[in-house]
Amino acid sequence: MFDLRTAADGHSTDSFSNRMRSRRFAMFERLVDSLPRPLRIIDLGGSNEFWEQRGWAEREGVEVTTVNLEAEERRHETIIPIQGDVTAMPDFADKSFDVAFSNSVIEHLFNLDQQKAMAREVTRLAPAYWIQTPNYWFPVEPHFHMLGWQWMPESWRVAIVRRRRCGWRGPCPDPEKAKAYVREIRLMTGREVRALFPQGKVWAERFGGLVKSWVAYNGFPKAIEE
Repeated sequence: MFDLRTAADGHSTDSFSNRMRSRRFAMFERLVDSLPRPLRIIDLGGSNEFWEQRGWAEREGVEVTTVNLEAEERRHETIIPIQGDVTAMPDFADKSFDVAFSNSVIEHLFNLDQQKAMAREVTRLAPAYWIQTPNYWFPVEPHFHMLGWQWMPESWRVAIVRRRRCGWRGPCPDPEKAKAYVREIRLMTGREVRALFPQGKVWAERFGGLVKSWVAYNGFPKAIEE
């Protein structure tokens, strides 16, 4: 029997989710291969585990700074975890990095204004960027693992997550916490992604003929060959 939660487990190297990430990351690798070394990457919302799974934990000539509300422990010489807010990073000057990278983070910012703020930081911090986010119109919501979840009225979603486990969240009987869980995720349409990154290209990652996620990218000598 197909288990959606197992398929979406990003910690398992054999999961469907990780296989999709690896396929996407192969596209990213082809783009960054054309950039000179040493290469400084800022990963907004990234983790040690993500770069370990991709085989980049000790990549020669590459330094990755990961930014989270709570910094991870440091496990590698070439991966530097720091505490920070991806919507405002005043400690870094313009173009402090060569590449800004983010995987499934911008949809966690509650509202469009916060998403715009992160997009401004992305384009300020680096001349090249790669920003991935799930597609609002893909029928299975990737965080709550329910068909059409993002299209339901908020009151329905709050009621459901208060009573049962949905993906990685719930059950959460407290109505305010349940509402926060629901409101945290704001999936984006292709039109919104293009509006946030007007100078970049937007690649549609497809699964089963449908667009599963969007990737906004810019600043690389090459383009994705579809």
